[in-house]
Amino acid sequence: MERESMEFDVLIVGAGPAGLSSACRLAQLAKDNEQELQICVVEKGSEVGAHILSGAVFETRALNELFSDWKERDAPLTTPVSKDDIFMLNSEQKSSKLPNFMVPKSFHNDGNYIVSMGNVCRWLAEQAEQLGVEIFPGFSAAEVLYTEDDKVAGVITGDMGVSATGEQKDSYMPGMELRAKYTVFAEGCRGHLGKELINKFNLDEGKTPQHYAIGFKEIWDVPEEQHQPGLVVHTTGWPLNDNASGGGYLYHAENNQVFVGLIIDLNYTNPNVNPFAEFQRYKQHPEIKKFLDNGKRVSYGARAITKGGYHSLPKMTMPGGLLVGCNAGTLNFAKIKGNHTAMKSGMLAAESIFEALKNDQSHTELTDYTQRFESSWLYEELYRSRNFGPAVHKWGTWLGGAFNTLDQNWFNGRLPFNIKDWQPDYKGMQTLDDATPINYPKPDNQISFDRNSSVYLSNTNHEEDQPCHLKLKDADIPVQVHLPKFNEPAQRYCPAGVYEIVQDDKGEPAFQINAQNCIHCKTCDIKDPSQNIQWVTPEGTGGPNYPNM
Repeated sequence: MERESMEFDVLIVGAGPAGLSSACRLAQLAKDNEQELQICVVEKGSEVGAHILSGAVFETRALNELFSDWKERDAPLTTPVSKDDIFMLNSEQKSSKLPNFMVPKSFHNDGNYIVSMGNVCRWLAEQAEQLGVEIFPGFSAAEVLYTEDDKVAGVITGDMGVSATGEQKDSYMPGMELRAKYTVFAEGCRGHLGKELINKFNLDEGKTPQHYAIGFKEIWDVPEEQHQPGLVVHTTGWPLNDNASGGGYLYHAENNQVFVGLIIDLNYTNPNVNPFAEFQRYKQHPEIKKFLDNGKRVSYGARAITKGGYHSLPKMTMPGGLLVGCNAGTLNFAKIKGNHTAMKSGMLAAESIFEALKNDQSHTELTDYTQRFESSWLYEELYRSRNFGPAVHKWGTWLGGAFNTLDQNWFNGRLPFNIKDWQPDYKGMQTLDDATPINYPKPDNQISFDRNSSVYLSNTNHEEDQPCHLKLKDADIPVQVHLPKFNEPAQRYCPAGVYEIVQDDKGEPAFQINAQNCIHCKTCDIKDPSQNIQWVTPEGTGGPNYPNM
């Protein structure tokens, strides 16, 4: 097909913290060296920040390097952490506050800020545009472009106006070829192009499988007397004691708002686990509920989190391209933070690309990026926390937590051995006969809610008449294999009610995909026991429209 084509020096896929930091740093280097660079950022969300979801307690280390005057530039960091508590939720009603000596020092948040990363990204986009970067929201990167000798040459944006049956509608507009000398893939966790590149170039050879969690978040407006600006609360334990590992959080932001969420590791084995329902009952614990009572829930979302850490990091370079941020897995789960690390990885990518362009190179493999990465504080930080996640996976919350406290507080992450988790998260699921049933309480519509009303708050929308972006490799597997073995767990692990088992015209069970509900969390692509579901990008602007997540 003949497509329109545009040429750039550098193309960046994804306007998250990694992609925007890469764009800003490139533009700064070009300005400082009096060079002109054409830098383009494409973003599948309807606007910058629309698909950004993060807790978030933000560490400013990378931001200080990128814009040392960020306060003067009115960056949206206005709520410093004032108090930092960690609780063990021992049961449905009981909890105990952990003393400092029992908490890994990586969990402490002195000097950090409670932020909306969506708003931080909107601010970063403003800085980038002021530096001359072109940002195109509403354009999904659907395919990777390659040269004849298999070097990355850019992307093709998704076609618009294609019907669900694949026909061209009156509104049809073919996608464009966006070509570049270098392409940075900053799609976030489980980016579908990043996944393709990792497989094509064997970037994860010799590495442990990447590991993931699903993170939930709600924003609540709460009464002023219940609000403590800057208070950070993290929890471990209930309700995940028996069914899964993970932890919860509650952050007191500005304007009498509270951010509350639960993170659940996706290596859980009981097919009856419903992560959304676990989050809803988590909010009923007295230690959490006391801050939400008489409040109003104003936003909801969920997103997969890349948490494999150092042992799962793929090679991040290939001819003509780089993986950065959560697309590569740079999140430091020992801190429960990935924004500052994503930003740093993007900045390092920018420095490598700029040196190559200065030497009139294009489509080469930027091997010096690896050297920059390994000599940076980012590498040091990820190396010191390399055993954090595998220890919890191997020994559970209590023993794994005790090991991590010892490792981080006494040995600074330098114990002379490695713990590795070689089992992918989708493997090891118990059959129904072996699994413990779980009875979840019905929502009370005051603290806990159902999925449909929650998805409504995410402002999710897709063009209804378009090809389904959730592809099944084998359409028979959900009913023929997963239903009898696991009661089709996609009905439960999806936080948006996308997947259902319904009755067809003959009264037989059928697998229904409600793609319009999809909030782009990528959990299905990760957790499906047969790896049968493939997430690909829908039309641009589709998905959630988060206001300030």
